[in-house]
Amino acid sequence: MVDEVDQQQTTNTVEESLDLIRLSLDELIYVKMRNDQELRGRLHAYDERLNMILGDVEETVMTIETDEETYEEIYKYTKQNIPMLFVRGDGVVLVAPPLRVG
Repeated sequence: MVDEVDQQQTTNTVEESLDLIRLSLDELIYVKMRNDQELRGRLHAYDERLNMILGDVEETVMTIETDEETYEEIYKYTKQNIPMLFVRGDGVVLVAPPLRVG
């Protein structure tokens, strides 16, 4: 009985940085990429380099255009849905786990 409690506590604790990612397996996560790209999707797999496989992904890409007359910067957001996506870890800036309430 004690072993079961100890094992459950170790599977739900965060001791290393990748433990936070491990706890987010099969959950919706937010990933910010280097090239002004944002991803929201279900985490299926990852490795120590933060290579990830995401499913049901919503990709948002921000582009900045300059108005030729006023020289104002115009921010445009393009969204698309992707059923399955491999994310290279070297482009990852931030990974946020789902918001846990309660």
